[in-house]
Amino acid sequence: MHDLMVYVTNNPSIQDFFANLVAGEITLITGIFWLLFAGFISMIAGAVGGILLAGKDLGYELAGILGSLLGPAGVLPVATIGLVVLKFV
Repeated sequence: MHDLMVYVTNNPSIQDFFANLVAGEITLITGIFWLLFAGFISMIAGAVGGILLAGKDLGYELAGILGSLLGPAGVLPVATIGLVVLKFV
């Protein structure tokens, strides 16, 4: 664990990434990070929404699986457009 902390604190690429992330600057790497973060959150929210909406009809497991698969379908394109607009406006 100590070696990982030394590597992170001494690597300029990782320092630049965290500096851009904290400052709110959108670069290619921070944009990919935000898309992955949005996809992960939308999978969780889609699974919960699928279970709440169709859990009794389809079964809770199938509703959660379908929700987690279809949740990012609406979020990722909008997040991509939002990041592009924030970058260039």
